[in-house]
Amino acid sequence: MPEAIEIHQLWKFYGDYPAIRDLTLPVAEGSCCALLGRNGAGKTTLLRILAGLSPFQRGSVRVFGDPPRSSEARRRLGFLGHGIGVYEDLSARENLRFFATVCRIEHAKQTADSWLERVGLSRVAMMPVRQFSRGMRQRLALARTFLNTPRILLLDEPFTSLDDRAIAMLSELLVESRVRGVTILLSTHQLREALAIASHVALLENGRLRFTGPRTPEMLDDPGLLYRIHTELGAA
Repeated sequence: MPEAIEIHQLWKFYGDYPAIRDLTLPVAEGSCCALLGRNGAGKTTLLRILAGLSPFQRGSVRVFGDPPRSSEARRRLGFLGHGIGVYEDLSARENLRFFATVCRIEHAKQTADSWLERVGLSRVAMMPVRQFSRGMRQRLALARTFLNTPRILLLDEPFTSLDDRAIAMLSELLVESRVRGVTILLSTHQLREALAIASHVALLENGRLRFTGPRTPEMLDDPGLLYRIHTELGAA
């Protein structure tokens, strides 16, 4: 498969501290890569670089051949970060209709209402987001992320604050996206849910890529295996 994301010898510094260190990682089109590692490993930094939200100092990054900060790349991306990225004083429906209009989606009203139904927020569609629980906000953020049918999904801890029903809903959305050929790069501590969907794994430690390869049946049967790999690599 051709590469949807190409990361080559990437370095990112915060002052003198290298948050990403000489990282090379190709992500094939249509694959789902679970991006794993401890807090501070560089996962969020890498996803923000790919989303065009953070500059880098060395190396190269391409999204379907384009720089991540280009308008061509951004049109293809759906990004969910730690911030919810919706407007507190608008209702859920107003938020999605606004984003649908900005993305020039045809039938913006119908598309927004369809996604509210899909994420289980139809009953509170007219409620201001400031009154939402953290889990409800996360579901609305997921609807925003999927709204424009992106070709690449960059998801940073998407299972955060979701109950079991919402986790099942998100897992279903990700499986459907894979069937459509969407490329997914997913950072999470929810190993079991991520590995059930992932085709590949990439393990970061202190900004370095320590392991990458296909997700094996052994990993799925024993998610703790990756933690042990991580510990062993850290000691190496």
